[in-house]
Amino acid sequence: MKRTHLLHAELSQVIAAMGHGDMLVLGDAGLPIPDGPRRIDLAVARGVPRLDNVLAAVLSELTVEDAVVACEALPAGQDRPAWYPATLAMAPQTVSHEEFKQRSARARAIVRTGECTPYANIILIAGVSF
Repeated sequence: MKRTHLLHAELSQVIAAMGHGDMLVLGDAGLPIPDGPRRIDLAVARGVPRLDNVLAAVLSELTVEDAVVACEALPAGQDRPAWYPATLAMAPQTVSHEEFKQRSARARAIVRTGECTPYANIILIAGVSF
């Protein structure tokens, strides 16, 4: 029996198959999902599940070496969005929303949450645990 936080079978399978440098995108309900990456739709209602809940569960399973957010997500004068987890010690790379969408097309999977906050999207780049 799985004893960790992540219960969603399809998401768990994607994380288990990720290698060093692979990308996983967690997005809000409005993030356009390009053809190519695996699509995992977790949204059940507006705001459910929230991005921060999904992100916390994913981070309990995935070693992350870098993160990318759209610069539009940053509050003025800050280097992290309000929803960015404290468990990720590094500040995220920032790119334009257009560049974010281009990078998303190369991800292993894109996870759609029920989040409705504009630009609440993050690309997680897998690291190694040793």
